[in-house]
Amino acid sequence: MTSITIAGVDIDTRHWIGGTRVASDSTFDTVSPVDGSVLGQISRGGKLEADAAVAAAREAFLTWSRMSPAERGEILLRLADSIDEHVEELAQIETLDNGSLLRSHRRGVMPRVAMNIRFFADYAMNRLSHPEFETRGHTNHVSWDPSGVAVIITPWNAPLMLATWRIGPALASGDTVVLKPPEWAPLTASYFADLAHRAGLPAGVFNVVQGFGAEAGAPLTSNPDVSRICFTGSVPTAKVIAHAAADNLTPCSFELGGKSPTVILDDADLDLAVDLAIEQYDNAGQVCLAGTRLLVQRGVADAFIERFRERAGQITQGDPRNEETQIGPNIHLTHIERVQAFVDRAVSDGATLAYGGEVNTELGSHYFRPTLIVDAPQGSEILTQEVFGPVLTMQVFDTDEEGLDLANGTEFGLAACVVSGSRMRAEDFCRFLVAGTIWVNCFFVRDLSAPFGGSKKSGIGREGGLWSFDFYADVKNTVYAPNGWKG
Repeated sequence: MTSITIAGVDIDTRHWIGGTRVASDSTFDTVSPVDGSVLGQISRGGKLEADAAVAAAREAFLTWSRMSPAERGEILLRLADSIDEHVEELAQIETLDNGSLLRSHRRGVMPRVAMNIRFFADYAMNRLSHPEFETRGHTNHVSWDPSGVAVIITPWNAPLMLATWRIGPALASGDTVVLKPPEWAPLTASYFADLAHRAGLPAGVFNVVQGFGAEAGAPLTSNPDVSRICFTGSVPTAKVIAHAAADNLTPCSFELGGKSPTVILDDADLDLAVDLAIEQYDNAGQVCLAGTRLLVQRGVADAFIERFRERAGQITQGDPRNEETQIGPNIHLTHIERVQAFVDRAVSDGATLAYGGEVNTELGSHYFRPTLIVDAPQGSEILTQEVFGPVLTMQVFDTDEEGLDLANGTEFGLAACVVSGSRMRAEDFCRFLVAGTIWVNCFFVRDLSAPFGGSKKSGIGREGGLWSFDFYADVKNTVYAPNGWKG
């Protein structure tokens, strides 16, 4: 079989290379975490398909890069409109493939997919410029030139949204793209290729190679004809990619792990603090930005945990297709085993299980209960390593300085959340808080114009707005003399 039907939509399970569907000799299963059923077989790519996709993208670059931002933008805006028209289909496909909430896909995630494309197309057409400036009577003109082929490797927790966060600026810059979607959730990438084709994206400008990292990803990241590499995922995988990229000096943009803090100061609105803490269970904890370490000042710790337990007990876990569900399944049985192992080791290391800590077998094998761990020894694994499941920890601190030390006490620095009743106090706390994004009395407020990325081992580089074009394009300065012109 070369297609899967979901919500009345046929999704081709072959690669998309050079404007045509390409099958591989071998396949792999894609399994729905909703009920553990096998949705179908996906073409399993390797070096042959990876090289073909890069070659197709390289050839298409010759034409795509010479189009004006307005010409490229016209096609990309048609693609964004098409995404808006197919939000329901995309939402149904993604929910069945990766287990995220259907209502979230309908209302937020898939509209954001269209926004990613539309925003960067508009930015390239209308905002990508720098004022000319003079140097000893000479005029400096800054431009952003297409750089070549961008390889984009994306994770399974929000596959299409996170892919288009990179695809949008890459295509708007004039680059061509080879996407390797996650093997645990590949379907929306394939459907997106069909939408892009119908919108008029020329053959080879966008390509999809499906498969596993060592088989399909490795030949993409080591290919000397690749000009940019973008990866969202784990630190160990990023290190492998960085080694491969180093041989060709290929620039990389990495958005990696997080172990973000949610800091609750003793002047915080506790109802707001509990609301924000419960939000960290979003998408069954499979959110890189989640503030999974609850750091609570001692004066409000008892009241906070009492309210937190009450709210956590009200969480509705279940089928992600149901409107009332707040937390759905985790992506894969292998991942469930990983999450359970983290919890079991934490308890063995001396931590206390305050809430949850196991699979909700009433719902099935993929549903891990919302979990809270307290009294973990400082420096222990559960406090320093990313679990990527619905597992929060809670620590108590006395002074703001102690809270800051705890917040910065990991090798990661992706995001942070601070809850306080004082703007001045929050500003003082955030001044030395190491994170690429900090939310104060809020969570997950994102603007596509803002810089996004991680500090320390949470990533390399920043994307968003102008920062995206600085990465995907070759930034060039042309200096014009004031004389010597004949016409």
